Amino acid sequence: MGLRFSTNPSQLLTDRRRFVQAVLAGAVGVPVLMACSPAVPSFKSTDVTGAAFAKDFRLQDQYGNLRTLADFKGKVVVVFFGFTQCPDVCPTSMTTLAEVKRQLGDQGDRLQVIFITVDPERDTQPLLKEYLASFDPAFIALRPEPAELERVAADFKIYFKKAPGSAPSTYTMDHSAGKYIFDPAGRVRLFSPYGTDAATIASDIQILLSAV
Repeated sequence: MGLRFSTNPSQLLTDRRRFVQAVLAGAVGVPVLMACSPAVPSFKSTDVTGAAFAKDFRLQDQYGNLRTLADFKGKVVVVFFGFTQCPDVCPTSMTTLAEVKRQLGDQGDRLQVIFITVDPERDTQPLLKEYLASFDPAFIALRPEPAELERVAADFKIYFKKAPGSAPSTYTMDHSAGKYIFDPAGRVRLFSPYGTDAATIASDIQILLSAV
C-alpha cells in the first residue's frame, strides 16, 4: 500500500513531518543492524575455512602415543610436514614456529606445533624426539608408517617424493613446505606458505585465540 497524504494544508504538513521522521529513523537503524553482523577476521595467511581436506590424523608421536586433533582441543594447532635431515626449509620453519610461540607470550601455551615426518624410514621416534627438543620440548612429532603417510599426505594435499642421493642412505625428500593452522575447535582455518615471518603467523593465531 502506498503512502497517502491529506489534502488539508495543516494536516499535509504534519504528514510530511512524520514521513521525514520515519525515513530518518530507518536510516539510523541501518548502521545499527550492520554493527550487529559478525566481523569477518582479517587474516594475513590464506583463509581455507570450510575446506574439505586436512580433517584429522591418527598417528604415533615421538613417545609412542597415538594422537589425533581431538587431543589438542582448546589450542591452535600448526601442522608442518618435513624430515629431520632436511638441510634448510625444515629447520628454518621450526625455528620460525618457536619464535611464534615466544611472541605469543602468555598465550604461547595455547599453541601446539606438530611436525609430521615424510621420511619415516630414517626418522625413528628417538631421533624425532631429539630433533624437536632442539626447537621446543613441547613440540610434537608424528611418525606415520609408509601406508599411513600416503593417506595423511593425500588428506592434507601434501606433496612428497624421495630424491636419490649418491648412496642409498643419502637420499633427500622433496616436499610441500607450507603450514596448516587449526583453530581451538580443531577446524582447519589457514594455510601459511613457507617464508611467512613469525610476526605474521603470531598475529593470525591471536585472532583465532581471541575468537574463543
